[in-house]
Amino acid sequence: MSRTKQIHENFKQHEAFLDDIITNFDTKGENFGNQDRNSLKLFQLDDRILNVKSFRIPNLVNQIAYRFFRKSKAQRSFEYGKWLQSLDIGTPQPVAYYEFKTPFLFKKSYYISEQLDCDLTYRELTTDFEYPNHEEILRAFTRFTYRLHKKEVHFLDHSPGNTLIKKVGADYNFYLVDLNRMEFKPLDLDTRIKNFAKLTIHKFMIEIMSDEYAKSSGENYDDVFNLMWTYTEEFQDRYHRKRRLKNKILFWRRSK
Repeated sequence: MSRTKQIHENFKQHEAFLDDIITNFDTKGENFGNQDRNSLKLFQLDDRILNVKSFRIPNLVNQIAYRFFRKSKAQRSFEYGKWLQSLDIGTPQPVAYYEFKTPFLFKKSYYISEQLDCDLTYRELTTDFEYPNHEEILRAFTRFTYRLHKKEVHFLDHSPGNTLIKKVGADYNFYLVDLNRMEFKPLDLDTRIKNFAKLTIHKFMIEIMSDEYAKSSGENYDDVFNLMWTYTEEFQDRYHRKRRLKNKILFWRRSK
């Protein structure tokens, strides 16, 4: 099995350390977060902590696709992270990516970034409405999203857990994670507003974000709100239909 890798120029001197944590990923490091889909581990490097994401081996079709036709999730995460930095958009510092392939199939891949300690994610705003400065943070997040759109960044996984929020003085800084699904292109209003659809089910939050986005963009508030609420309801309908179908399938399997 062959290995390819790319290391950020600021971390070239740590190549031997990075090679070692990838080689010994299964036996070293500290588990971090949810391990259901992909495995995340933390490793200490001098005074820094590195976050290593091990992507699970894809299905056979994608093993062929990633081997010959598409960039892997690890490579995209690394390249998109560097591109976001060039646009002055917050994301944990990209460190490296590693890939393992056979002559005909793609196997394992890893994305390494610096661990970033945050105060909260957007998800907390959807569950704790008494969080200090709740509306102020929500409006700042909306301005951050508008800035993404102005810089032609379409973050396809713009969901509650994928934006880290850190309070710095009186301001709030935002950092994107789970970077492998992005597009970089001019965005029309419809696409920009649809980008909010996965974030919350709460109408009062949609009203606040619509108000702030309208102010930032110069668009009409009613137009923004009607689009944002429509796309939110459509996403929720699709989500719950999938959940009901999945539960029926699982029930049928369990009952056999």
